[in-house]
Amino acid sequence: MMTTEYPVYHEIRDENEEIAKAEAAIDTLAMQRDDRWYPKFHIASDGGWINDPNGLCRYKGRYHVYYQLHPYGTQWGPMHWGHVSSTDMVSWRREPVTMAPSLEEEGQGVFSGSAIVDDEGKLRFYYTGERYNNGVDRTDGQWQVQMAAIAEDDDATKLKKLGMVIDCPREKVSEHFRDPKVWKQDGVWTMIHGVSDVKGNGQLWLYTSEDMVNWTFQYVLFEDPDPDVFMLECPDFFPLKDKDGNTKWVIVFSAMGAKPKGYMNRNTSNAAYMIGTWTPGEPFKPETELRLLDCGANYYAPQSFETDGRRIMYGWMRPFNESAPMQHDGWCGQMTLPRECFLGEDGDLHTVPVPEVDNLRINTFEHTVKAVENNEEKLVLEDAEAVEIELNINLKDTTAERAGLKVHATPDGSYTYVAYDAQAGTVVVDRQAAARGNRGYRAAVLTADELAADELQLRVFVDRGSVEVYVNDGLHVLSDYSYPSEGERAVKLCSESGVLAVDSLTVHDIKSIGLE
Repeated sequence: MMTTEYPVYHEIRDENEEIAKAEAAIDTLAMQRDDRWYPKFHIASDGGWINDPNGLCRYKGRYHVYYQLHPYGTQWGPMHWGHVSSTDMVSWRREPVTMAPSLEEEGQGVFSGSAIVDDEGKLRFYYTGERYNNGVDRTDGQWQVQMAAIAEDDDATKLKKLGMVIDCPREKVSEHFRDPKVWKQDGVWTMIHGVSDVKGNGQLWLYTSEDMVNWTFQYVLFEDPDPDVFMLECPDFFPLKDKDGNTKWVIVFSAMGAKPKGYMNRNTSNAAYMIGTWTPGEPFKPETELRLLDCGANYYAPQSFETDGRRIMYGWMRPFNESAPMQHDGWCGQMTLPRECFLGEDGDLHTVPVPEVDNLRINTFEHTVKAVENNEEKLVLEDAEAVEIELNINLKDTTAERAGLKVHATPDGSYTYVAYDAQAGTVVVDRQAAARGNRGYRAAVLTADELAADELQLRVFVDRGSVEVYVNDGLHVLSDYSYPSEGERAVKLCSESGVLAVDSLTVHDIKSIGLE
């Protein structure tokens, strides 16, 4: 019999009043919002700052995406939970703010967490609460604990907070203790979350529970071998079948502290994965090196959920340390497209847009261009606000040193360049010509097999203020913000120091997901 006794519940503010204030603040920001870069087909808040996707699930026929939200400004602040839902991952409905800091144990924020349906069919949430050790600010450190809540309605818009279920053993950690992910493994409820231990090592701790209330620490599931990594945020852990039908486990985390090396770890913090094996009761055993989930400049804190035999993942497009121009427009931050995760024939993790994304296409144009000559540009679209571009490059006949697509090309000469770089053996998103936001570039390194292939396949999603590039059936992805200037936003094919040979070029106009 499942117990309903929870160890700690100290209300310090009225939850409903806090949510009402948050809603009013969002409405004020939304009324003033500038939509020049506001996404047409990516999830974002009406107003305010958002970050990590939370509580991803499908419940009673609806998909739910919750997310970290600061409703009172366009920079990070005391965290709430925002919420959108959909029956099909195509048309989305904006829901009320779901949680606000109202308990002592979460006085400074309701941080990230996950959702799971219990044995009685109820949707339960596990998340992190944060308070300051001195009750005033972070100068004396923070106290993070794991909290629980349960949905009170079929639309999962009203949550009942159940209190703290795991206190922080502060003598064993250096204040970082957050982001629970819960699932049922062999009949036992299992939780992992990120920890910085007392020595400052980034770890994932594993707990189990019989009743979803009383949780017992079991062991360290994984410790990052990089001595510079001090915390593993937003962990995920899930099984996938390889091409031979063997079960592999994928461990995902967002590492804090890793130093840049070559093309790796170029962002302030980086979301990465390893593939390996796991036997319950034992640590995870990696069989691959650490690999980036997304090679772009603006990807972090991914979370996944399982439904209908599919593993679906969202990530947050994080501004990182750039001065994000959208912060002046009343909003900041968006999610990636929903991506399906699978192990390819190559044994590696692939992430591709879920098939439902194809239902956002409203017009399709097949272009007849077969080649772009040496140092030539060809106009593909005069003005593209929201499009998907499928470009297949003939590698055997392409002689260009770099070639690809200039998107968000505006009359002032600004553009973002999605290119195949033959010299480096990479696909790059280059923002050197950007008129605003961070510049520089990010690169996905192609494998020897990819470079020896006849064709390079690119799917490029261009929204009002972002670009997502999927390479070779999602073996690599690059997600980047891109802030076009005023005027028409052209798309051009271009080729540098050689010829670009095109096998096919298809453009799809993309409709709104309904959150504008």
